[in-house]
Order: sequence, then structure tokens, then C-alpha cells
Amino acid sequence: MATGRVTAAVNEANEASGATCETAAAMTAVVVAVAQLSCLGGLLMKDGQLSYFSIEEMVALPGYSGVNLSADGLRVAYVERMADWDENQYVDRVWTYDITSKERTLVTSDGIGSGQPQWSPDGTQLAYIRFVGSSQNRESQLFVKSPEQSAGIQITSTKGGIGRYRWSPDGNGIYYLADVQNTAMDERKKQYGDFEYVDVDYSRKTLYYVAVGEAIREAQARYAMPKDLRSTDDDESSDAGAEVKKPVPCFDRTDVHVQEFDISPDGKRIAVCGAPSPNFEDFDKSALYLVDISGGGTSEKVKDLSLPESFYGRVEGQVHFAPSGNRLAFTYRVGDGKMFRNNAIAVYDIATASTQTLVTGIDEQLSVVAWTEGGLVVEWQDGTNRRIERIDENGNVTPMVTGNGVMAYASSVSRQGTSAAYIKATMESPTDVYVDGERITDLGNVFGNRRVSRRQLVEWNSRDGSRIEGVLCVPDDFDASKRYPLLLVIHGGPTWASFPSPTQDKYYPIEQFIDRGFIVLLPNYRGSSGYGEAFRSLNEKNLGIGDYEDVVSGVEFLVEAGYADGDRVGVMGWSQGGYISAFCTTFSRRFKAVSVGAGISNWVTYYVNTDIHPFTRHYLGDNPWNDMEVYRDTSPMTYIKQAGTPTLIQHGDKDNRVPLPNAFELYQGLRDVGVQTQLVVFKGMPHGSDKPGWNRAIMHQNYAWFCHHILSDPLDAFWLK
Repeated sequence: MATGRVTAAVNEANEASGATCETAAAMTAVVVAVAQLSCLGGLLMKDGQLSYFSIEEMVALPGYSGVNLSADGLRVAYVERMADWDENQYVDRVWTYDITSKERTLVTSDGIGSGQPQWSPDGTQLAYIRFVGSSQNRESQLFVKSPEQSAGIQITSTKGGIGRYRWSPDGNGIYYLADVQNTAMDERKKQYGDFEYVDVDYSRKTLYYVAVGEAIREAQARYAMPKDLRSTDDDESSDAGAEVKKPVPCFDRTDVHVQEFDISPDGKRIAVCGAPSPNFEDFDKSALYLVDISGGGTSEKVKDLSLPESFYGRVEGQVHFAPSGNRLAFTYRVGDGKMFRNNAIAVYDIATASTQTLVTGIDEQLSVVAWTEGGLVVEWQDGTNRRIERIDENGNVTPMVTGNGVMAYASSVSRQGTSAAYIKATMESPTDVYVDGERITDLGNVFGNRRVSRRQLVEWNSRDGSRIEGVLCVPDDFDASKRYPLLLVIHGGPTWASFPSPTQDKYYPIEQFIDRGFIVLLPNYRGSSGYGEAFRSLNEKNLGIGDYEDVVSGVEFLVEAGYADGDRVGVMGWSQGGYISAFCTTFSRRFKAVSVGAGISNWVTYYVNTDIHPFTRHYLGDNPWNDMEVYRDTSPMTYIKQAGTPTLIQHGDKDNRVPLPNAFELYQGLRDVGVQTQLVVFKGMPHGSDKPGWNRAIMHQNYAWFCHHILSDPLDAFWLK
């Protein structure tokens, strides 16, 4: 482009096609899934050529998570999310893959969600979470499946369900997080009704242990009895076969809400990261503890780790034992500890009680995967690339999964740290599960049979000179001599980014917009991750204003380059992207149409209602009572009288992160100044959609809204009659 740089797509060799030998059940499931994708939108061909995905097909595309590699590197487990249209829910299913035989097996095939698979230390048993109980009161419980079992066996029946968990190093038990049972609150509810003392009543999590073999034997014994003769001591949420013993905490301090933990390789210690409460306000008081369990899974001797004062208020939840067991690695926020600062890895020596920071030279936030025999395995974002690398104790970095145009994450590694399973996408291929470079899932094959937009990286200067990068989506027959109507889709966060891999967006119908003749820009505005701490700090006390300049300068860049029609431009986004879209609709009249998804309209309204008050103080510098001016300057509602752009507002009524009053405030303000607007409230929806029907509606509404206001289509389709 004349005034900027277009980074050419990296030509990468085609990846291996994945599993070649599958079980009958798994093969059937894959065939059905692919057939479903092929049929949802009609024929794969349109006008003699491959067609773009329809909205329904895009919503139904599977997603992957929960990757877990066995310690010997021979088996992989992962989670596949599918859309269940009949029940209007997404269902997570656990799969396994044998690297030697190439056999892929579906472990959980029913319509009840499962996730978080973990192999036992010897790789023979698979634990996973499954939801049990009635549809109105489902709770997550632990299941374990052995090779000789046709199905997993439930080994917990903990009230409130369980959270994170880890196998003990000897494979005899599992440590897990669950809420501390509060019988006093239960009795209070019975006597007085349901109410809450805000910031006093909360569910503190602590650490429990379950002996796997004993729990399985009890479950099998109960299965052997007629149902009417089984013990009736189970919690109502449990399935037949659940353990009946009340869980016993192995770490329970009333002043600690456990966030993360790790177990020493010899099984004698547990490292715990905890805060005074689950209240987000207390997270900056997180500390580390060492629990002595040498006497057994539930014995307790707790030591507070005395870290240097410079770490106070900045400890994060990532904690990992060294393979030797004599040191701990944890992460902490540098500088003033604000959310947008880098984090660093510190190493604590248990014998000497000394702490040293590991110097890596990486100017980004690090996610520590594991401390292996080969070093610390970390993930981090480098521009629009996501890297998996290994760092030794001298800070030397060894690439594992890297490269231009490669986005790799959600990794799990072998005990030696030399083998890895992960999720990866490239500029040509969508997200799939890989093991050491071998693709073992099928989404790439599905995309290979469809027409897909072409994505390029573009750069431009914002009005203050800041260099901004974005992803430009164009049709595969893009004509550089033609001006296209332009849409912008703004990512949330702000510490997140848009990537140049094939779209799997379930909120905004990018492929359908491309099919209709638009080009789409995904700007990585200031504050986005992947560009270093200084870039993430650029919107400190400058939210909205600086973000708007980054967005609108991207529009001007494409208009000046001759690719975009400056009179036909729209903007949309969800969460932080919704906030920036709201700023666009009130701050100027540059756009023809706007869509605000779960967006902030007034920082004061947001601050007093959200569940993460520190977020606002970190970015705006203080609370509104001490600095009302910055709250006013960065709020879309401040500029409501100059608004003039038709605006769609979409919001969930159960959104605790950006509560619904933000939507009503913007909606009423726009109505009062005579701007065409429509508010859509999704009943029961939290901050993000977790139902395929909602995603389908959100996408159809956005498609109709922008096609009406920019292409003059009738608005009839918007109402989903």
C-alpha cells in the first residue's frame, strides 16, 4: 500500500492431515460433524465456485481447548466444543489421541459437558471434569477412566463442584480446589430467605484430596447394589457411583482463598498461591504458602513464604516446582503492578529462602506452562505471533513452536520438556490441535473445502505518531483498483489482539460481510497485547480518546490507499471493543453505522457496578471521586449531544463484568438526542454468549444492521421473524 506496509502471508508447508486410524465411534462423530457443517448453509458451491461459510456454519464450527500431554509424551487428551442446536447449548467433549497408533478416541459422547482432561503420571488413567445433576443444578465433578473401563467413574460429589485439579506425583490421588462448605449460610437462607452481605458473603476455595483407588472401589461397590439399597448420603448433584465421604481439606486457612497450586515431584509439599478472598479487590494481596504433606495427603503444616518487600501486592497465580523439588518459580507484575505491566518469573530457593528474578529479555507478559527437566516452558505473544519456548535458568531461550504467522497456545509438555501438544493456527489454516508439528484434528480440512477471506497485516501511523498494526480481511479476488465499503471489528481486552488466521468469530459475521462486498479491518489499537509494555501503557488515562485515534487513522489509511470508500464505513466490537465502538458513535460522525456489544458507556456507571473495580483504577489512575475529570473525558456519554450515527446495542442482562445499566444509559441518551438506535437485551446472558442461538442472533442482527445502513438493504431481516 502507498502509505503503509502490507506484510505478505508466509508460505508454510501443508501440515500433516492428522489421525489415520480412528475408533468407529470417533470416525462416526467426525463424519457427522463435517456433514453437519456442509449442510447447514446448503451447497458448498455457489455460482460454480466454493462458497463462504454461512452464519449458522460459522457458529457450528468446533473449538478446541484443554490440551494435555502425558508425561511420557505418548498420549494427548483435548476438548472439542460442538454446537447442540436442539438444546441451544455448546457441548464440550473429551478426546484422546495415541501418538504411536494414531488412534483417536471419543471419551465423552453424551450431551453433558466435560473438560479439563489430565493424564495420570504413568499415563494409564485419564481424569476429567464432567457436569452432573439436574439441568437446573449441574455441578462439575471429577471422573477417572482406566483402559479397562468403558466409561469414566465419578470419584467426587463435592457440593458446589470442583475447579482446578492435579494428580499426585505417585498417581494414587488427586488434589483439587472447591468451595469451603458454609452450613451457617445454608441455615440462614432457610430461616430468613436468600440475601447477601456484599463483600462479606463469598465462596472461598481451598484444597482437597481424594484417593483415586479407594473412591473407584467405593463407586464400583455401590454400582453392584440395587439402587434402592445404595447409600442415600450423596449430595443431590451426584450420579450413582459417586463417593459418599465428605471431602476433607488438606489446606484450609480462613484467611486464604486458594487461586493456584503445584505439588512437589516427591509429593511431600504443595505450593499454594492465595489471596485473602475471591474478591478481585484482594488479588493484589496474593501471597505464597508452602504446605508440608509428608505425613499423607491430608496432613497440614503451612509456611508463609517470606518474599522480599518489593514483591508485595504483585504476586500472580502461576507457581511451579522445579524437577528437583527444591525451588519454586512464580510470576509477579513488575513496576507498580498494574494490569497492563509486564510480568516476570522469579525463582524461590526453599532451603535458603532467597528469591531471584529470571532475566529473559522478553518485553511481554509470560504464561508459564511447566518447569520441566529441559527448563521452564512459557508462552508469550510477539506481535500477532504466539510463541511456545523453553527458558533455562540463565535466561537462555530455546524455541519450541514459533515462526512468522504462527499462533500457538494452550500447550502441554512432556516431563523432559522436549515434546509438546498445543493448539495452533497460521495465516492459511484455522486452529487445530497439534503434537510436535503433527495436526491431529480436522478443522483445517473443513476450511479447505470452503471459500475463505484472505488476511494481511497492515500498519499505519496514528495521529500522535504511534505505530498501529491491524489485520485486513479481503476477498480472495480482491481488486486493488476498486474502493470497497469498509467495516472495522474491534477486539476486546484491551490486552488482547486480533490475529491473521482464518476467522472463527462467533459474534461478527466477517466472512458473510466479505461475501457481500465489504473489506474488514481488525485494528490492534494501543493497549493490545503482543507489542510490549510501553504500547500496552499508551491508553493509561487515555482510554477511548487514544483508541479512537488509532481506529479512525486506520480508516483514513485505507481510504488514502484507495481501497476503502470513506463514505461507507461502519464499526463494531464486543466488551472493550464495544466501549471503543460506543466512543466512536458519540465522539464523531465518521461512521455510517455502529454496533456496541457489551460495551462501557460511562466509566462511573461501570466502576460502581462491575466485578473488577481495580481494572478501572489501573487504567484511569484513580477512582472517580478523586479524579472525575478523567472519568468524564474518557466516557462516551460525555459526548452524547454530538452523536448522530445509527447504533445497535447488544447486551446480556446477567453481565457482571460490564453491567446492563451501561447499555440503557447509552440507549436512552441516543434516543434523547434523536439518533436511530436499537437495544437488544439477551435474557440470561453473561458478559459473553455461551449459547449457539445467541451467537446466531448476534451475528444476524449485526449483518442486517450494517447491510441496511451502508448498503441500503431492507431492515426486515434484523428482527429475526
